[in-house]
Formats: sequence, structure tokens, C-alpha cells
Amino acid sequence: LRLVAVMRAILEGEKAAVLKRDRHLPLSFHRRQEELKFSLGLQRLQHRVREIQALRGEGPGRDGAVQSPTAPRDLPTLVLEAVKELEAAKQQVLKRIQIWKRQQQLAGNGAIFEENLAPLQSRCENLVEVYFQLQQQVMAASAELGPELLPRLLERFNEVLSSLVKR
Repeated sequence: LRLVAVMRAILEGEKAAVLKRDRHLPLSFHRRQEELKFSLGLQRLQHRVREIQALRGEGPGRDGAVQSPTAPRDLPTLVLEAVKELEAAKQQVLKRIQIWKRQQQLAGNGAIFEENLAPLQSRCENLVEVYFQLQQQVMAASAELGPELLPRLLERFNEVLSSLVKR
């Protein structure tokens, strides 16, 4: 982990130096960086869903093992982390939608506008797929989550989906 932290610091330093030297990197660089951040967040979210499945004894990581006595305590924490990551991924998608809308507005003034919606649609579809997987796991674990946490989680799920649909 220390090696990863050192490498990350070195790469962030190099990135800062490049940005300082070349104030305006090509737009494709920023888009690619944004895509990588989103895909990393989505992979992390999918990993959380698999962890929840394994913790509940359903997933491939359990192999029929007996559930540990600390699992009910760990499950709510894991679910809350997953919901937080889901909301962060939703914010990235909404930011990209807002950028696309602004570019569309500027196209009316003659700016170059890329009308390809396939990457944005793919993002939305991937996020909604993970959303439904996570919601399914939360509903299946409703007894372990408790009556006070479940309504708050369902409210957060509804907010994520409604904001995606509305925008």
C-alpha cells in the first residue's frame, strides 16, 4: 500500500507539472480522464455489490460457509458505503449530462458539438444496472439492516433514480 501511495503521489506531481506547463490540455484528454474515473467508480460499486452478496452468503465468494457472527454488524456499513458510491457515480453522470446540455446550447452559436449520445447512454445504463443489483441486495437483506435503516436507504435509492430520470 505504501508503494501505491508513493506512485500515486509521483503521478499526481507529474500531472500537476504537465498542467502547469500546458494550461489547456486537449479536450479528449479530459474526457478520457473523466471516463476512466467513472469506470473505476462503477467497478468499485460492482465490487461492493459482490461483497454484499458474499457477506449474505449468496455470492460466489462464500462457498456455502457459515455466516460469521460479525456479519450483521458489517452489512449495514458495507451497504451505506455502496449507496454513497452510487450517489457519487450518479453525480458524475449528471455532471456529464449538464456538460452535454451546455455544449448543445453553445452549438446554437456555432460551436462544435459532438452529438454522439452513445457514451452517455452507456453510462446511464451501466449505472442503472448496478443500481438495481444493489437495490435487490438491500431488499433481500432488509431483515439484517433493521427497520430504522431500510426506509432511509430506500429513500436514497428513490432519489438517485428519480434524479437520473428527471435530468
